[in-house]
Amino acid sequence: MSTETVRSKDGTTIAFSRAGSGPALIFVDGALCCRGFGPAEPMAKELAPHFTVITYDRRGRGESSNTQPYSVEREVEDLDALIQAAGGSAYVVGVSSGAALALEAANRGLAIKKVAVYEAPFIVDDTRTPIGEDFLPQLKQLIAADNRSAAVKQFMKAVQVPAIGILMMQLMPAWRKLKAVAPTLVHDITIVGPYQHGKPLPAGRWSSITQPTLVMDGSKSPEWMRNAQRALARVVPGAKTRTLDGQTHMVNAKVLAPAVSEFFTATQ
Repeated sequence: MSTETVRSKDGTTIAFSRAGSGPALIFVDGALCCRGFGPAEPMAKELAPHFTVITYDRRGRGESSNTQPYSVEREVEDLDALIQAAGGSAYVVGVSSGAALALEAANRGLAIKKVAVYEAPFIVDDTRTPIGEDFLPQLKQLIAADNRSAAVKQFMKAVQVPAIGILMMQLMPAWRKLKAVAPTLVHDITIVGPYQHGKPLPAGRWSSITQPTLVMDGSKSPEWMRNAQRALARVVPGAKTRTLDGQTHMVNAKVLAPAVSEFFTATQ
């Protein structure tokens, strides 16, 4: 896939690729992922027979630039620029923190036909330890000091990667890619952090979403994650839910893509 670029409202260059043919569909990555690293390419391959799939490097990742200061609104504007490049409207699917970003874009009235999200990483009860109030400030300090390895390790610990797993990851070639995009962890935590403190989701937070919405989880994901998706579906007007059998947070594109395609192509 060749690379195209679009300029966001604040001048940031957003790099993206297209695959397939049919209605436009934009895939929104989670933390530390980009077109060349993570689920974007497998998802594009699975969805391309039915859609023109747009995968992109969120700002600060891959070939996209990273204009400061960061705000969630800037990332919504990035998505809006991609929607315009796609022809003026698009289906949107987001995973993990990308799910939260997709919902924010829909809530702000972007020209999204339908939105499908998989496991927005919210913590809404006491079934797991919440993220501390000092997590984001500490993360910002590490990035400011250019201590990217420590920032990635702090994030991995927060998402409950076992210590041995973090140690092994540091020995693998992928660790360099993770460090390269470590500053964008601040972006992800800015988006999802307010909903990771073990408290119920605000009832009216996403009340402006008018698009048909599908909230998905995996049957093998932990209780706290599955509880969060049920809570999210209750506060998004008219949201439907679906559990993907045998899946965890690291969802298989061959399972997620058919669920997304079915929802987007359904007449209701």
